[in-house]
Amino acid sequence: MKRTGSTNIEKRKLIRLLGKQEKPLWKAVAEEIDVPSRKSRIVNLYKIEKYSKEGDIIVVPGKVLGIGSLSHKVTVVALDFSKSALKKINNAGGRALPLREGTRELQGKGNVRLMKG
Repeated sequence: MKRTGSTNIEKRKLIRLLGKQEKPLWKAVAEEIDVPSRKSRIVNLYKIEKYSKEGDIIVVPGKVLGIGSLSHKVTVVALDFSKSALKKINNAGGRALPLREGTRELQGKGNVRLMKG
């Protein structure tokens, strides 16, 4: 059976937008997002804490959950956030951005990491 893609119009627009970006990072994120919802990525805060350092920009092609804690400032760009994850990121002095805004704000910035879970 042929795969038709997401039924969420906003998600389809985001995939198209990311696919048109020049950087290979955003094209990889578009491919990661374009999967069935049962296969979507989930990343917990403790993994972001473990694999990042102060000032890093973490891109998550899925949802960020609030399991664990965050002790340093990071900018997290993701498809979705849980309420507890948003609260913990903000309490640590970091920023949480949706993917659509993140593509605009991260133009030409270094130390960007893709975290798949």
